[in-house]
Amino acid sequence: SLHSLEKMLTASLTLTSCPLQAVLLADILPTLLIKLVAPFVVDAVPYGVRVLLCVLMAAVSFVLMSLSSAVWTSLLGVVFASVSAGLGELSFLSLTVFFSRDVVGAWGSGTGGAGVAGALSYSGLVQAGPWTSRQPEYEAVSSADRQRLLDEEEEESVHGKRSRFILGLTLCGLLKFVVPLGLVYFAEYFINQGLMELLFFQHFFLSHAEQYRWYQTLYQVGVLLSRSSLCCVKIRRLWLLALLQGLNAAFLFLAVLYRFLPSAWLMLGIVLYEGLLGGAAYVNTFYFISKETDGRHREFAMAAASVGDSLGIALAGLAAFPVHRYFCSL
Repeated sequence: SLHSLEKMLTASLTLTSCPLQAVLLADILPTLLIKLVAPFVVDAVPYGVRVLLCVLMAAVSFVLMSLSSAVWTSLLGVVFASVSAGLGELSFLSLTVFFSRDVVGAWGSGTGGAGVAGALSYSGLVQAGPWTSRQPEYEAVSSADRQRLLDEEEEESVHGKRSRFILGLTLCGLLKFVVPLGLVYFAEYFINQGLMELLFFQHFFLSHAEQYRWYQTLYQVGVLLSRSSLCCVKIRRLWLLALLQGLNAAFLFLAVLYRFLPSAWLMLGIVLYEGLLGGAAYVNTFYFISKETDGRHREFAMAAASVGDSLGIALAGLAAFPVHRYFCSL
């Protein structure tokens, strides 16, 4: 589902006649709604059923997009892909608590690989270029550790559902992770959907649409590299990543306003750096949530914290509308 979603975002210049921000909102609002509500109610739905729903939604999105002859059906296809991605992300993040903590890094690599596969397959096929995808690997925890987690769930079911007080404490404890993650993704998608399309270089061998596609593709490469870096480096200071991504967005905002970037090659390097920051923020956020959250509430915390990136993306889409209109009116 992430593969299909990234492919649609990369193709958004030719996907519909709607602005990029409309495609982004159709992509992120269903995901945001699911992530806000599902962690509190989805426990009653078995993981197998959730995965089946994700697969069906992704399949419907592909059918709608391939047969689309109108803008509304294209956007509906994006919505189905968004539902699939949102439910899938929070479900698989919750499942990571039943494995060793290293699986969070594998999840990051897998989602990063999905982004590259989606963006590169579209860009590559359009220009008859090569494309590759990555497959995540993981190792399950020992039977004893798995049984301990299952025993905790059984004990919790005996004592009833999580109390509102405990959930409140857990959510408050997540703010130190969710807020920086949301800020990183706000700046990131403000760049991607509000500024990137406007950073077009006339005297370059790629056309406007081709430049945008390869910006998105290289961004996904950066995301893949940093989401796969957990085995080498771990970054606990998530606020630093938020600050750097904010500075990145401010710099590119000024670049659009004053047109001082000399070459598309420099822009490609900046986009790669942007992806590195975003991927690092994502994978380190969930790694440290998994590490620092009490085992009884870790499954809920992993699902609930996933709202951070979606909220940042949704706000970025809303902010990008007036900014894009302003620059186009100059």
